[in-house]
Amino acid sequence: MVALTLAAMTALEARDAAAAPPEGKGEGGVLSRPYRALSIGIVFVELLIAFEATAVGTAMPVAARELDGVSLYAFAFSAYFTTSLFGMVFAGQWADRDGPLAPLTTGITAFAAGLLLSGTAGTMWLFLLGRAVQGLGGGLVVVALYVVVVRAYPERLRPAIMAAFAASWVIPSVVGPLIAGTVTEHLGWRWVFTGIPVLVVFPLALALPRIRRLSSGRSADAGTAGRVPFERRRIRLALGISLGSGLLQYAAQDLDPLSLVPGLAGAALLVPAVLGLLPRGTYRAARGLPSVVLLRGLAAGSFIAAESFVPLMLVTQRGLSPTLAGFSLAAAGGTWALGSYVQSRPRTEPYRDRLMFLGMVLLAAAVAAVPSVLIPAVPVWIVAVAWGFGCFGMGLVIASTSVLLLRLSTPKEVGSNSAALQISDGLSTIVLLAAGGAAFAALGGGKVAETATATADGSHPAAFAAVFLPMAGVALVGAWVTTRLRER
Repeated sequence: MVALTLAAMTALEARDAAAAPPEGKGEGGVLSRPYRALSIGIVFVELLIAFEATAVGTAMPVAARELDGVSLYAFAFSAYFTTSLFGMVFAGQWADRDGPLAPLTTGITAFAAGLLLSGTAGTMWLFLLGRAVQGLGGGLVVVALYVVVVRAYPERLRPAIMAAFAASWVIPSVVGPLIAGTVTEHLGWRWVFTGIPVLVVFPLALALPRIRRLSSGRSADAGTAGRVPFERRRIRLALGISLGSGLLQYAAQDLDPLSLVPGLAGAALLVPAVLGLLPRGTYRAARGLPSVVLLRGLAAGSFIAAESFVPLMLVTQRGLSPTLAGFSLAAAGGTWALGSYVQSRPRTEPYRDRLMFLGMVLLAAAVAAVPSVLIPAVPVWIVAVAWGFGCFGMGLVIASTSVLLLRLSTPKEVGSNSAALQISDGLSTIVLLAAGGAAFAALGGGKVAETATATADGSHPAAFAAVFLPMAGVALVGAWVTTRLRER
């Protein structure tokens, strides 16, 4: 996996070297001597996080059964996402205040500690605690890496390193479930968690010295008036957004009238926190940075909410094995990488807005096309083809939102704005998954989920359509938002 990612970086480096005039120490590509250790180290960190994220879903059912915690299964995912939201906000302030070195090392340490805690847990509650610690570390790391990019790389190299980050997620999405399944079957699920922390030593040893030299400390325009204190209001809002997200997910698990209580409490915490943490004008698609942040959430949320139900639909409606259902999505990882590469090329820069519009239209079309296999006469390979086009669109959009955010942020704002981008990503995923799950359950999907071997006679096709078609609509809204990314 590392070799493939670095091969992509090498191709980008050759192109970058000839694309722009030298910029002092920015001369060369992302694998030129000044940046080689840093690039390999931070991409390896991203790769480990991505592999864990894609592999854990394979091991989770076995872990939940062994720990007698199937009733708490959903919280194994929500615990990670809710604490990661807080970690993102805190990392943004911490990195803007002291530089990315401290939040990055703390995040990597917490991520590894959470994996070890989950992998050695004897009860489901300890397992969930490990997932929460892991999520906090992941939130710290992902924002700190954005700050490293803006501090250490000239603007002309940022699309290439962002493309490498994207490739780091694509490759594990193809091989991660297969590796995790093999490890779980032959060695046990605990090795999926405890095997990764050992690998953290390599990127720490390789990248941290370069980060300390190139990108640590406060930003150049932060002034000399002394250390900037943490903004306590934002910390409180971050706690509110994490707790509110957790309550909202809890409420969406059960359509009982009593679930309205935690649902309303979660919304009461979530709404003011979101309004306070995202750029002003985000939810009315104000031009510039607010629309970039909004687009990231619409793209990520609609994609992940739809993708989560594809394997279940193929297994319960068309009788595919879980392995074949997973492979129908895995092949699309290559098209995501291709989309990310296309947006990174200098000659496509003048057309970035159009490419992002195309990406969202492709995503909407893919999500709308997938439920066509609910009709028995439609061949199942349509899913693989449609998802390939959708992932190509995601490759165009996700990396481009990162590039535009860095371009629209001053150095002292990079941490907070990067946190806002990741919050939009994570929060939209949580909200749209909760909404899709509620619609799915309301139309009888819960019965399908309980019987993974259900046949078409006992299935509920309308429950799947109620997930996919609204998510296609969300993606179309994102296509409109792409027309508002530039400030006038």
